[in-house]
Amino acid sequence: MTKSHGRGRVWLSVISAAMVAESSFANAAELNILTWEGYADPSFIEKFEQSSGCKTTSTYVGSNDDFAPKLAAGGGVYDIIVPSIDTIGLMRQAGFVQPIDTSKIEGWANVYPEFSTATDVAAEGETWSVPLVWGSISLMYRPDKIEPAPDSIGVLFDPKYKGKIAMWDDKSSLYWTARLLGYDNIYDLTDEQLETVKQKLIEQKPLIRKYWATAGELTELYANQEIWVSNTWTGLQSKEVNALDKGFQVVEFTPKEKAEGWMDSMQLVKGTPNEECAYKFFSFMLNADGQCGIVGSTGYFPVNPDAVSACLTGAEAEAKKVNNIEFVKSLVMWQMPARLDKYLETWNAVKAAP
Repeated sequence: MTKSHGRGRVWLSVISAAMVAESSFANAAELNILTWEGYADPSFIEKFEQSSGCKTTSTYVGSNDDFAPKLAAGGGVYDIIVPSIDTIGLMRQAGFVQPIDTSKIEGWANVYPEFSTATDVAAEGETWSVPLVWGSISLMYRPDKIEPAPDSIGVLFDPKYKGKIAMWDDKSSLYWTARLLGYDNIYDLTDEQLETVKQKLIEQKPLIRKYWATAGELTELYANQEIWVSNTWTGLQSKEVNALDKGFQVVEFTPKEKAEGWMDSMQLVKGTPNEECAYKFFSFMLNADGQCGIVGSTGYFPVNPDAVSACLTGAEAEAKKVNNIEFVKSLVMWQMPARLDKYLETWNAVKAAP
């Protein structure tokens, strides 16, 4: 797909208007991180704080669409943000982040080059983010309730499971629906295609129990037996649900329409006074304690295979796709939509529909 330099222009202008001219950042040596659940678990964050002398405070997002509004309204609260690969370019275009000096990051050379040189990670002759962790988005269901075993995204649109379906409250719901409809250009849909996707999602709404926002919320929906099937962040929520031992298990599967792939990376908020701590954090997270820690807390896949050589071996390494970059190529990797503002408008129209 040819990327448009004008992508998201309307939304970017709104963001720019909301940005404050002067920012009052947190005190030096105190990193404020805007990130995802499981990415700041005490099991490894405490090691960072002890070794670096830098205190951390983490705020969690439920969607990539949360980053820009929080930064625009935050008045300089955050030092590091951790958006996905389809959002890091927007953060650069909006002027929220500054380039990364990779010479200051221990472990940078060992990151999969498919990530360290990816579009928007590297742009305009600079590096704009530090890859952290990656994975896929699959489907998850209760095999005791849904038979036969599903193999398609279509299970999320099956009237037989009305009231027992959940979908992530994220614009990626458009991608899922577009793939179900057989569209290959899911990040550059035409107006007509977007309209068809919107109508398909509006037709689905009576079947939906909840659009979930966080990993914890989806886990509770299953734990309370409110839902039987959903999309899911592969590896994380199934582990959490099954660990509750509620008398049932959930199973993940990759639909025949393929799974989406993502990579989350760390970005340095423009003007932060805490660069020294930020670079210590980048180095920590790319090495053994950080990579093993975040893989252990989330179930996701490491970006630095060398860093996990001691903590992931044999079957564990195979399950986490260590040195299996071919798996990345099998996924429909996220990209920033060519017309981001139109995609957001469409998704918001779906949610606003009765």
